[in-house]
Amino acid sequence: MRTLTRKGAATRQRILEGAAAHIREHGVAATTLDDVLARTTTSKSQLFHYFPGGREELLLAVARFEADRVLEDQRPQLGDLTSWPAWQSWRDKVVDRYRRQGRLCPLNSVTSHLGNRTPGAQAVVTELMDRWQAEIATGVRHMQDAGEVDPGLDPDRAAAALLAGIQGGVLIQMSTGRTTHLEAALDMGIAHLRTGRLPPP
Repeated sequence: MRTLTRKGAATRQRILEGAAAHIREHGVAATTLDDVLARTTTSKSQLFHYFPGGREELLLAVARFEADRVLEDQRPQLGDLTSWPAWQSWRDKVVDRYRRQGRLCPLNSVTSHLGNRTPGAQAVVTELMDRWQAEIATGVRHMQDAGEVDPGLDPDRAAAALLAGIQGGVLIQMSTGRTTHLEAALDMGIAHLRTGRLPPP
């Protein structure tokens, strides 16, 4: 993307945040460019200046925005997994985040609309999962350095397993409206870090 002036960046961000908010409230299918223009008090020429690809480009930008929110909503706990109380605090933050989100996942709805297998949407989700896993793995390494986690445990595989459990719990929540499985996945995953070792690949 070309370099924007401060004013231009602010306008683009306003359009992006307005589109994301409208989608969270009304869904992707019910969100038109006219809705975004009205909500953000911008003109059609401004929208196409910052998103020349129109609705599809805007939706991809919204997907990136929502992916960033997934991690930001876990701050500062996600970046401070240095004690068992800190892990518990992160666990509670994740559960609270998805409980408040409810059954509609904005990121999933946007990427599904774009097509999960399209390169742009796939890249957004892949990058999110890679970043999320890396931060969890960093926390595992902190605990290994502190002598709290088995040094033979592979931090990346442990983080991958925990993240897979979270995603499975979120998927079930989207179907049932209950966080029971998400909570169980987090509780069992963290308990495993304290007591066990993953099998070798």
